[in-house]
Amino acid sequence: MSSLIGRHEELATIRRACLRSRLVTLTGVGGVGKTRLALRAAAALQSRFQDGAWLVELSALDEDALVPHTIAEALPLADRTTRPMTEVLAEYLADRELLLVLDTCEHLIEACSRTVRALLEAAPKLTVIATSRRPLEVPDERALTIDPLPVPDAEGTGAQDAVLLLADRTAAVVPGFAVTEHNRAALARLCRRLEGLPLAIELAAARLRELPVEELCERLDDRFALLGDTDSAVLDADPPWHQALRTAIGWSHELCTPAERLLWARLSVFAGSFEDEAAVQVCADARLPEQDIPELLARLAAKSILMWTPTGGGERHRMLDTIREYGAIWLRALGEQDTARRRHRDFFLRMARRGSAAWLGPDQVSWNDRIIAEHDNLRTALDFSLTGPADHTGVELAAALWFFWYPCGFLKEGQHYLERALERDTEPGPMRNRALWVCSLTLIVQGDATAGLVWATQCAATAEQLGDAAAAHAARAMDMAAATIRGDLTQALALADELLAEHRPDDGLSLPTLLARLCRSHVHTAEGRVEDAIKALQELYAECDRYGEHWMRANADLFRGQAELALGRPEAAQGYGRAALEVKHRLHDIIGIAMALDVLACSAAAAGRGEPAARLLGLAQQVWDTVGQARLGIREWVAAGQACELQAREAIGDQAYQSAFHAGYDTGLDTGILNTLRPAGHP
Repeated sequence: MSSLIGRHEELATIRRACLRSRLVTLTGVGGVGKTRLALRAAAALQSRFQDGAWLVELSALDEDALVPHTIAEALPLADRTTRPMTEVLAEYLADRELLLVLDTCEHLIEACSRTVRALLEAAPKLTVIATSRRPLEVPDERALTIDPLPVPDAEGTGAQDAVLLLADRTAAVVPGFAVTEHNRAALARLCRRLEGLPLAIELAAARLRELPVEELCERLDDRFALLGDTDSAVLDADPPWHQALRTAIGWSHELCTPAERLLWARLSVFAGSFEDEAAVQVCADARLPEQDIPELLARLAAKSILMWTPTGGGERHRMLDTIREYGAIWLRALGEQDTARRRHRDFFLRMARRGSAAWLGPDQVSWNDRIIAEHDNLRTALDFSLTGPADHTGVELAAALWFFWYPCGFLKEGQHYLERALERDTEPGPMRNRALWVCSLTLIVQGDATAGLVWATQCAATAEQLGDAAAAHAARAMDMAAATIRGDLTQALALADELLAEHRPDDGLSLPTLLARLCRSHVHTAEGRVEDAIKALQELYAECDRYGEHWMRANADLFRGQAELALGRPEAAQGYGRAALEVKHRLHDIIGIAMALDVLACSAAAAGRGEPAARLLGLAQQVWDTVGQARLGIREWVAAGQACELQAREAIGDQAYQSAFHAGYDTGLDTGILNTLRPAGHP
């Protein structure tokens, strides 16, 4: 973040309030700096909390039901069970001493209030800082109103915080700019006119690149005089606008060209950040030619309407919430809101289709990064699909994102959207069939085979009626996965054999077939037919290598590690476990991470290394606790974990085991994985 000017007294007040109250809500108008203050206060307080301080950004969220999910995603918590997420959060936070920052609560005030109340009751050492335009109205809440920065008086004396902010931000865009005797009075006048509101001041600073401060003041005076005539749309907006902010934004709006204003309005449909390609596809038409969009984006960024952010995956832009709200008001006034939101949805539907088709191939890492970067926009597209005109886009989009829900680690949210889509769109068809088996998949991988089978059975019945062979194939794979979790290995192997008998070499990669090869390997290893298990995995390796696929190949490494352990070759098992862990960690596959840590723990124990085995079991347990049912309840995996613990205890003793286990359990997951992949003494 850019520097914080002034605010020392407010920061001290916030810190004192957090030591006396477990809920401190920073209220105030948009653009007054609530988020910046909350983050600075949290940074100052972080060392007081044993389990750290965590930021939850809610501004891009539209749906109340996703508030607990979003908190869980911000924390090192990724529960894959079917329990209510608020219950999961309460259990996770119960014994932790932690500071939670909930940023931008006003549009989700009821859900935030309900969730915060439940978490504070369940977690006695939890403290929450919330930012909101109005209090959460939770018992014992301490609401602190954040005022604009103090401004000089008419003679230019008194507090100079607002002037210092204006000077600092102007120097960033106007090289060599400084406060002098010649411009000091005009700068003070400008800050008074903007009432010390930080966002308004920052917008003004962007204009000083083009205009001297004296002329800027004169134009701003004219702006105030015309306020009632030029901003009727904003005057009627909800929430109400602070006069200085409304003036500064409206004035920036007037100083934009017609094309810039139109792009500003259309860009307001994006949530969070967006890439240039998305802006072109969603916003371009005959009035805004495609080739003009990049230059218009650059001009809006230069005027501080957009914030430019370079990332590893390319350049992205985003709008501050208040700026986006203003654009949305003008988009409604233009009568383009539904059209723009539909184009936004269609763009991300096309992206989901491409990602779904490409996932089982060589570009998984780039797709993982891209789809996670678009999380906020995907939620917005799904919400529009499930509340807009009735059609089949909701089930199609929710189903096409199977690779986001499962491999990329958002199963619980996927289940939420899939169940909503299936409830809304009841007309049988190929798209609904796909949503049925994907919903089944999200539940089965969370360990709930019974609930998953309900959707799989419905999919199978409809697929038979419609002659939908692909859906029937997928439904059978879900049945197979459920049988594996239940421990019905005979049924699981029979279904796997059926699926593989139907597969043709030229069919390409498919999730059901790949799962069938894994299932066959698992059953053979469980039955002691380890060489047959390895043969099944070699066939899976060959398929994945032919197409450059990594995610499912890493699953094969996990199962190969289990097979090597069954053959008494722990060093070979360790190699496969490490290879799998690298891929699973890069792709955020939390279940794959837990399985890889288990393989590494078992290989360490089998080699007589009790201390690292105990530590790895602790790290794995940390992950399994977020999944809910350790090792998904699969009998053979549970038994392997128990045997590993027994071997480690025998090697180093109970006390040393407990110490190493808790050390692993209490280590940050990323740190623990890094230490596992690059042990001490290795570069």
